[in-house]
Amino acid sequence: MSRGTVPELLERNEITELQQWLAEHQPHEIADEIARADELGAVLLFRLLGKDEALTVFEELDPPDQQKVLSGLRDHSFRELVEAMDPDDRVRLLGESPAKFAHRVLAGLSPPERATTAALLGYPEGSVGRFMTPETVTIRQYMTVSQALDRVHDRGADAETVYTLLIVDDQRHFIGTVSLRDLVLGSAGQRVSEFAETDAPRVKATDDAEDAARLMQDANLLDLPVVDSEDRVLGLLTIDDAVDLIEAADSEDIARQAAATPWSGHYMSASVLQLARSRIVWLLLLIVAATLTVNVLQFFESTLEEVTTLALFVPLLIGTGGNAGAQAATASVRALAVGEVRTGDILRVAWRECRVGLTLGLALAAIGMVLGTVFVHVRVAATLAVSLIAVCAWAAMIGASMPLLAKRAGIDPAVISTPLVTTLVDATGLIIYFLVARAFLGL
Repeated sequence: MSRGTVPELLERNEITELQQWLAEHQPHEIADEIARADELGAVLLFRLLGKDEALTVFEELDPPDQQKVLSGLRDHSFRELVEAMDPDDRVRLLGESPAKFAHRVLAGLSPPERATTAALLGYPEGSVGRFMTPETVTIRQYMTVSQALDRVHDRGADAETVYTLLIVDDQRHFIGTVSLRDLVLGSAGQRVSEFAETDAPRVKATDDAEDAARLMQDANLLDLPVVDSEDRVLGLLTIDDAVDLIEAADSEDIARQAAATPWSGHYMSASVLQLARSRIVWLLLLIVAATLTVNVLQFFESTLEEVTTLALFVPLLIGTGGNAGAQAATASVRALAVGEVRTGDILRVAWRECRVGLTLGLALAAIGMVLGTVFVHVRVAATLAVSLIAVCAWAAMIGASMPLLAKRAGIDPAVISTPLVTTLVDATGLIIYFLVARAFLGL
C-alpha cells in the first residue's frame, strides 16, 4: 500500500511509492491526480506511466491539463503523444491553447495528421465539425453482411468507433446507418440494406455542437452522423464527445448562474487569483445593480419614518422574493438547455410561473401573518402577507421570463444569472411592499 496521498508522495519525491500507487489505480483516477498537481508533479506522474497506459490517461485529461503535461515533455515524447491523439481531441486541445503552443503541436504532426487536424480547425468554433471524428468505417448498402464485416475488420483499427457504421453511395452521400450488432447477428448472405436505418438523425458540420449533443441525449444515440451541405458523410460525433460537450455547457451555465465567468481546468489546480478573477467582474456589476435597492429605500424614506416597524420585515420580504425568482430562473434555464421549452413559450411559462408564485405566496403569507401579528400588529401583518403573495408571483414570473427573453435576443440565458434576478427582484419587491403599505396603512 502507498504511504500517504499522492501530493505527499510527490513532495517527498517517493518514486517507488508513486509507481506502486499508479499500478493500483484506474486511468480516470490517475488523470484526476495529474489534474490536481502542479506542472512539475503532473509531468512526473505522467512519465512514470507505461506507454500504452500513458495515452489512455492522457485522453482522460481535459485540454488545460493535457497542455500542462505536454509542456513538460521533450520533443520526441511530445510528438509521439500528439500524433497518437484522435483528431477531434487534438482540435479541442488546440482550441484552448495559446498560439505558440498550438504551433508546436501542429509542427510535431505527420503530414496526414496535420492535414486532418487543419480540416477540422477550418470549421467554425463551437460547431459539430470541430468535435466530430473523421475516422469512420463506411459501407455500401448493396454489400452482404459478410462483405461489410470484412470491411470493418480491414479498416476498423484506424477508426475511432465501429459500433455505428455509415452507409454511403459511391459519392459518399449519406444513405443511413447500421449497427455492428445487427451485422454480427445477421446471416452472412443478407444485404446491408435489410438492416439500414435510412431515417437516422444526422447533422451538418456547421451546426451547433451542443445542440447536436443534446440531440444524441434525447434520441439515445451512441454516434451521430455528420454531413456537409450536400449530404456527403464527413464523420461521426461520438458519445464520449457528446458527454464532454454537455458537461462543459452545464458547467458554463452553472458558473454564469452563480455570477462568475466560466473557466476551464481543475478547481484544485487553479490559483487563488484565477478564481478571484473569474468572479470579480460580476460582483462589481451586481454592486452597481444593488444601488436600485438603495434608491427605492430613499424614495420611500418618509413611509419608513411614519411606520418604522415596516423595516423589520424588509430582509424577510426581499430574501423570499429573491429566492422565488432564483428558483424560477434556474428552472427556466434548465428547461431551455434540455429543450423542454422554447422562446415562443414565454407567455405560457410566465403565466405558469405566476400561478406557481401565487401558490407559494399564499402558503408563505399565512406564516407572515402569524409573524407580523406576534411581533407588531394586525395591519402591518396584513401588509406583509399581501406583499408576500404579490412579490412571490412577480418574482417567479420575472425569474422564468428573463432567460427566455435573453435567448430570443441572442444572449446566453445563463447570463441572466441567479444573483442578477435576485438583485432586480429585491428592488421591485420593495416597491410592491411600500405601495401595499401605503394602501393598507393609509400613508
